[in-house]
Amino acid sequence: PLVYEDDHLIAVNKPAGVAVHGGSGVSFGVIEQLRRARPQAKFLELVHRLDKETSGVLLLAKKRSALTALQDQFRARDTGKTYLALVAGTWPKNLKVIDQPLLKTLDAAGERHVRVASPANEDARRSITVIRRIEPHGEFTLLEIGLKTGRTHQIRVHLAHAGHPIVGDPKYGDFALNKRVAKELRFGRMFLHAAGLAFDHPATGERITLAAPLPADCATLLAST
Repeated sequence: PLVYEDDHLIAVNKPAGVAVHGGSGVSFGVIEQLRRARPQAKFLELVHRLDKETSGVLLLAKKRSALTALQDQFRARDTGKTYLALVAGTWPKNLKVIDQPLLKTLDAAGERHVRVASPANEDARRSITVIRRIEPHGEFTLLEIGLKTGRTHQIRVHLAHAGHPIVGDPKYGDFALNKRVAKELRFGRMFLHAAGLAFDHPATGERITLAAPLPADCATLLAST
């Protein structure tokens, strides 16, 4: 579903379970689908990425000038990102900032894995996650999250390390809980949604704020908890 489009960029509401691009056993992703649907498009590139399991606002550039300008903003952290995550347990109200370094590793199968590391580890990168809103939902808590840094799997690892993994997270989550939620509540995906994105338009400089509504399955789960 399109969230926004003009001569310079496209924003889509990416469904969960769809990769942003092909590779690693995935024959095609969002970028390949859009290119196939728009054979007349001379230029179409991803500005940033979302995990396959994450839904929400995904930005693509229709011009190289737009791509470089937007990527510069992402690198400089001039963009505003808002995520919604449903986590296990009751989130402590006084925990508003997680400032813990993250380290990327590869397991024996060559799969990427991220963990919280010691600040003394020179390969670890400082990572800051901000909790903006806390909303209890029975045995779960809905969090509105902002990012000061954009590391791989940052939100997922930080929340799991705090003892409150994201519901349905297949890599860093509580697997017994995920199985129970899938069976009893019929929710079989990760509850992490890129709900909002703000940036300066690459051509006009106007501040653009985009929002992607919560997917129906996430809204249904919240209503039942």
